[in-house]
Order: sequence, then C-alpha cells, then structure tokens
Amino acid sequence: MTLIEQIMVLAIIAALTGIAVPPMRKLLSRNQLQVAQTDFIAALQHTRATAITSGKRTLFCPTRDGNSCSSDMRWNNGWLLAHDADHNNQPDHGPLYVGHGYNDKLIIQSSSGRRLVHFGPDGSASGSNLTLLFCQPSSAEHALSVAVSNSGRVRGAPASASQIADCSQMN
Repeated sequence: MTLIEQIMVLAIIAALTGIAVPPMRKLLSRNQLQVAQTDFIAALQHTRATAITSGKRTLFCPTRDGNSCSSDMRWNNGWLLAHDADHNNQPDHGPLYVGHGYNDKLIIQSSSGRRLVHFGPDGSASGSNLTLLFCQPSSAEHALSVAVSNSGRVRGAPASASQIADCSQMN
C-alpha cells in the first residue's frame, strides 16, 4: 500500500465517522431516557408487589442520601422504597431498596401535587395520581412519562405536548 492509498482510507473513515456521530448521539440519548423510564416502572411495580406480599404500607420516594425520603420534586439523585407503617413518609427501619440517580444526565420530576407514592396492602396508591416526567437537559423533544393511578396501575408513555413544554422550561 502506498501512502496516498492509506491517506484516502483515513479520509473515508473520517467522513463516515463524521456522518454517523450525530445520529448515534441522538439514539443514545433516547435510549438513556427509555432505560430510565423502564427502571422507574420496574421499581414502582416492585414497590407495589412488596406492599401486597408483605401486607404493609410501602412507599416509593426521592432520596438524596439513600436513607431517607427528601421533599424534592426532582428524582435525579435517586429513589428508595421502604415500609412506612407509622405514616410519617419516611422508612421505618431503613430502605428495602435504593435506586441510583441520573444526576446531570437526565431531569426527572414528579407532578406538582405529589412527590411520593404509598402503596397499600391491596396494591392501591391512594391520593392523587403521580406523573414522573423524564427529560434530557439539552432537548425536550423525546420526553417520556410514567404515571401511577390511584388503583396502583403503573404505565409509561411518551410525554404529552404540555409535558414537553414543561420539559422545555426545566432545561
């Protein structure tokens, strides 16, 4: 191989890399949102199952330190699930499970009316519905949501137009 052929191969590789990187970055950011949404759905379903099988009131809440619930509307630092028999919105004897946070990678915020979920022994989540909104710090166009109904049903969905507007304001 001559030097000119090697330079041409490198130029072609550089051009193909330049073309592939932006779509790949978008794909990875969308994937990160979907992974976070799936992670929260699984954690909420686990919390509900724990409440049903143990017969105890179980809470799912944001946390900063991994030991107690915080009063934040943002869930970026992590979350925990724990039993809450005394109804003080804090773990009775430490958390049963602590989820990792997404810090600077994502914005995860709960609806203004509710910042945590209690599942009763029957699997219901009394109170108002909870909606968690998942946004990218740089772009709101692919925002996702997770909703928990009063009956305890957990579902994920793409964000609505108003939720996407809310994401744009959070960025």
